[in-house]
Amino acid sequence: MAELLYRLGRFSARRAWAVLISWIVILGISVGAFLAFGGTLSSAVTIPGTPTAKVTDQLEESFPSASGGTGAMVFHTKDGDAFTDSQKTAIGELLDETADLKGVDTTVNPFETQETIADQAKQISDGKTQIDDGRTQLTDGQTQLDAGQQQLTDAQTQLSAALAQAQQAAGGTLPAAAQAQFDAQQTAITQQQTALDAQQATITENLAKLDEQSTKLELSSQLLDLSSGIRTVSTDDTTAVANVVFDKRQQEVTPETKQSVIDQVKEDVPSGVEVEFSNELAQSLPQLFGVGEAIGLIIAAITLLVMLGTVIAASLPLVSAIVGVGVGVTASLSLSGVVDMLSITPVLGVMLGLAVGIDYSLFILNRHRKQLLAGVELHESIGLANGTSGNAVVFAGSTVLVALLALNVTGIPFLGLMGTVGAICVAVAILLAVTLTPALLSLLGLRILSRKARGTIGTPRPDAVPTKPMGSLRAVGTLVAGLVVLGVVAIPALDMRLGLPDGSSEAVDSTQYQSYTLIEDKFGAGVNGPLLVVATLPDAATDEEVLEEQVRIGQEIADQDDVKAVAPVGASDDNSVLAFQVIPKEGPNAVSTEQLVRDLRDLSPLSGDVELGVAGSASGNIDVSKQLSDALPLYLALVVGLSLIIMILVFRSILVPLTATLGFMLSLAATFGGITAIFQWGWLGPVFGVHDPGPILSFLPTILIGILFGLAMDYQLFLVSGMREAFAHGAPARLAVQRGLHAGRTVVVAAAIIMISVFGGFIFSHSAMIRSIGFGLAFGVLVDAFVVRMLLIPAVMHLLGKSAWWIPKWLDRILPNVDVEGAALKRSHPHDTGSVATAPSNGEPRNAVDGAETAALGAGVTAGTAAHVAAPSSELTRREAAAAAERTHPAHVLTTDPDPADRQVSRVEPGLDVIVHPATAGVQRVAVGAYVIAVDADNGTAVVEPPVGGVVVVRAPR
Repeated sequence: MAELLYRLGRFSARRAWAVLISWIVILGISVGAFLAFGGTLSSAVTIPGTPTAKVTDQLEESFPSASGGTGAMVFHTKDGDAFTDSQKTAIGELLDETADLKGVDTTVNPFETQETIADQAKQISDGKTQIDDGRTQLTDGQTQLDAGQQQLTDAQTQLSAALAQAQQAAGGTLPAAAQAQFDAQQTAITQQQTALDAQQATITENLAKLDEQSTKLELSSQLLDLSSGIRTVSTDDTTAVANVVFDKRQQEVTPETKQSVIDQVKEDVPSGVEVEFSNELAQSLPQLFGVGEAIGLIIAAITLLVMLGTVIAASLPLVSAIVGVGVGVTASLSLSGVVDMLSITPVLGVMLGLAVGIDYSLFILNRHRKQLLAGVELHESIGLANGTSGNAVVFAGSTVLVALLALNVTGIPFLGLMGTVGAICVAVAILLAVTLTPALLSLLGLRILSRKARGTIGTPRPDAVPTKPMGSLRAVGTLVAGLVVLGVVAIPALDMRLGLPDGSSEAVDSTQYQSYTLIEDKFGAGVNGPLLVVATLPDAATDEEVLEEQVRIGQEIADQDDVKAVAPVGASDDNSVLAFQVIPKEGPNAVSTEQLVRDLRDLSPLSGDVELGVAGSASGNIDVSKQLSDALPLYLALVVGLSLIIMILVFRSILVPLTATLGFMLSLAATFGGITAIFQWGWLGPVFGVHDPGPILSFLPTILIGILFGLAMDYQLFLVSGMREAFAHGAPARLAVQRGLHAGRTVVVAAAIIMISVFGGFIFSHSAMIRSIGFGLAFGVLVDAFVVRMLLIPAVMHLLGKSAWWIPKWLDRILPNVDVEGAALKRSHPHDTGSVATAPSNGEPRNAVDGAETAALGAGVTAGTAAHVAAPSSELTRREAAAAAERTHPAHVLTTDPDPADRQVSRVEPGLDVIVHPATAGVQRVAVGAYVIAVDADNGTAVVEPPVGGVVVVRAPR
């Protein structure tokens, strides 16, 4: 890989204009693809297949007329007085005009709705009065009928008695005339009885109708009582909520359609009335780049300028990153026409593209500048920088790519897409770093250095590397203090709640926030987050049974804690599905509302095998959180597993990758604690624009795990690879820790500051989602880079000592050699440099390199890696001697004790030719074959000037 990148770097340097034009063309193609194929971004967080999604789909199927997206418009008087009749009329006419807009299905007039509710209550009251009056009339009629029946019965009794008496007097048979008279009387009585029976039947029938009407009226009254907490006009008549219904699903309503509604209403709102719009209407797409982001980029630019010293050098990483963001984000947005893309997805791409784009380019640029100052030829230096630092960039970027792409295994489409877009931007940043950066370096030539630095090219520069390891007491103290600090910061994470932002999280001066607070103040917090409950009956109900079932089910729902009101939405065409709107007592992100969702789901099935389903923002929050928590173990196992494999290959150690992962878990816990304290508890709220603390963005922990793990392994790689390099080339394990930290800290600090600046710029975005993501990433990088990687990891590595690099022999044999730093490339591509070796102070032994790596000089090996420093009492390590033995040249030793030095080298590697050069006081130049070594015996330093071959061991004078 290093050799390939070396060739790629040299090719890009030689064909700089071709590479530059190619990337400009690629940028143009990606922008064109976005303009041609880009679609609409969504602000709604949805996951298909969840209980909420299933209920939503069922509603759309059962109630197609009510499946369109909705939005609320809150009208209120400026002076706080009640609406006038003219204002109500004007608002109604405005809503009628709005209903005629393209994409709008209908609007709901709040005043008419409230009047309808009042009319319904009056109708029920009047109906009850009418029924009571009718029942009174029927009762009176029944009394009269009973009296008539009694008279008729008495008449029948008298007639029967008279007939019997007449028959007795006549001796049994009456004369025909008398009998006819009696029959006529009986016929009259029978006719009267028939009339009374008919009247009784009428009364009975009317009573039955009254009972039926009374039952329906009572059921309607109960439903009205259940929904009595729902209003569209406030009780003081100063605020009204009007709804607009679109002809497409909420996710499919275009921003242009929403904006047309807002423009129409704002333009024609009547005098004395103001209007605010809910999140569903006014939530615009977040800015990809705003003032905060610009400030973050300026801080990054200042950091680059301080580190690199020239405007030209500082501009190069910024240019590379901006081009990368342009290519990556527009290419990703071109997919939005065929996939549902969350509105913050491209913003995440901008964050990552800028941060890693600047850092990756900086790593290569920094190596190139050092090589130029050492006198390496321009194109050769570009190639070597690309093959060494560029190789490290590719390996580091691969851990970020693994973490981001692994988000697809969560099974959550919008999260997987966010990871994919982020991975595209990171991949583009890597490609730009190893192609465009070399091309720009070639075009800029030596102007990448300041004028003063150009005048010192080729001049050896002392590199005062550490000569003593960290003290064990200091290591223990650092470890304990770091753990305590991280533990304290992580405590709030124990109280973390997950949710999705609502109108209360918007900016105070935004119309969404004003709408939310007006509704909360005038109608109750629960109106901002109503629940939809769907009841599926086992069998289709008759029209007569629907009302009865609505009351029965509605009452069971209302009996739950924290329910303010329940209103029936309607029944499906076949009466098998009933829908209800449930208003909680508190807002959509309240703990009580989440518990209400669980309670309602636990009710299912109701008596009669009625299945209940719940939808709404609180329901969606629960489902998203559960889906994420279920997917998290697999995601963590995949990310950590793959990254551990990569780190084991790179570091050839078991404990180093494990400590890296444990360190990440500590920084992650602290990050979660910081987020919870600020965004949920409200600590330092005014500083970060948190005016209404609430739950943490539901998918933020998963996003942070993926991104921060990749970035943490970047820092681990750049710091610990230097420690391994020093250890592999002869430094004692604990001293190697100090040397690796010394070698990598400058560039890692700069890279971390740049990332914190870029991510921190998004903290002040208008979008609540972006604010929390920006803070989480910035704080996470701060904790991981400066506390974990630069304090805790070195302390742990020091305490582990040599055991940090332990690896089973069988595993060591089968692992491939992963040359992250491109050591083999440096051996195969020699270049002329100078190097300074500094002797240890106080006569302490030191078998190590002077700042780069210990190796044999000669063909393909740089002089800058060859100067060894050792005290007279120490022995050359076997690694050093083995490296020297690979060459056929003799070993040259400068020492004030020739005999021991000769014996040292011979004892370690018998047969190695040793040439001893005495070192006396003062500065002297010693010729060693083609070498010229300037030795200062007083301060124990030696400068090795450009060599042709041989091995040099620089010994400190006694």
